[in-house]
Amino acid sequence: MTRTTLALMPGDGIGPEIAAATRVVLEAASERFGLDLAFRVIEVGFAALEATGSTFPETAFKAVEGCDGIVLGPVSHNAYPTREDGGLNPSGELRKRLDLFANIRPARSRAGIVPRAGTPLDLVIVRENTEGFYADRNLHRGPGEIMVTPDVSLAFRRITRDASMRIARQAFALAETRGRHVTAVHKANVMRVSDGLFLECCRSVAADYPDTRYDESLVDAMCAHLVRSPDLYDVIVTTNMFGDILSDLAAELAGGLGLAASLNAGERMAMAQAQHGSAPDLAGRDIANPASLIGSAGMLLVWLGARRGDDAMQAAGAAIEAALEECLTSPGHRTRDLGGRAGTRDLAHAVGARLTDKTV
Repeated sequence: MTRTTLALMPGDGIGPEIAAATRVVLEAASERFGLDLAFRVIEVGFAALEATGSTFPETAFKAVEGCDGIVLGPVSHNAYPTREDGGLNPSGELRKRLDLFANIRPARSRAGIVPRAGTPLDLVIVRENTEGFYADRNLHRGPGEIMVTPDVSLAFRRITRDASMRIARQAFALAETRGRHVTAVHKANVMRVSDGLFLECCRSVAADYPDTRYDESLVDAMCAHLVRSPDLYDVIVTTNMFGDILSDLAAELAGGLGLAASLNAGERMAMAQAQHGSAPDLAGRDIANPASLIGSAGMLLVWLGARRGDDAMQAAGAAIEAALEECLTSPGHRTRDLGGRAGTRDLAHAVGARLTDKTV
């Protein structure tokens, strides 16, 4: 068994707590399935800023490049100083510099946790991750926003054929493993050129998957449909900002952001990352829900296993999800955001215990 080294970047706020909880689970999975996982702890965020003058020093990126995958805790990037003063968003930097073009965000109802939509759901939002409206991701140099005058600001949106084609292919490949249904979400009735190009690419890829049902929805209509009939959807593919908004909505409908796993995947690297923020008001109190980052780490192992043809790695990722699901069915293992009393460490050790139980 070849050693697999994961970069563990604790981050800010509750990040160090839920990163430590996730490591407990990953170590249990490594023991159970003989994965020989190793961890390289890399400081980013405020800890790195204090030590090096940058929230994402170049040494951190070099350390990541020598790893097989990344587990990134939440970061408080909105509170960072300017970029000129060392305030870089580690998440954005890693997505851009490692070309992690696919942000895969499942939203699934959990047994014993009533979905807020009133209807069970099991869908995945596949979000393009490298361009779109976000100012840090759409120009080669500099942000994609300008202040024309003190009273006028402009934001640029970049949509390319290459990025649209590859995210569409990612969505259709994923749908083949699920319900064979892809919905492209857009606003082409207003952004006719940019979303028109995105839809053209989705339709082109759809032609290569004749056994997969393909349809389209305006983003505003999709918000209503997710609330009313989330069970109608399987894989949703969309551009960056729309995907960010829709995935938060879907996660909340499924039970809350504390359960929302997320994987940023490229051709050669993937990064597990909780869908929620750093919640500094909860930091240091052992009450944060680590399920989102734990579930994301499980997705990372499945991705690594599929890429390598490693059945044990894929089985380990699936077992993390199964153990997490089993724990969440018990009110005694749920954290406060889910109406329980368990702490961050309690849930992590409960999931780890089920992983090392050979009956899981």
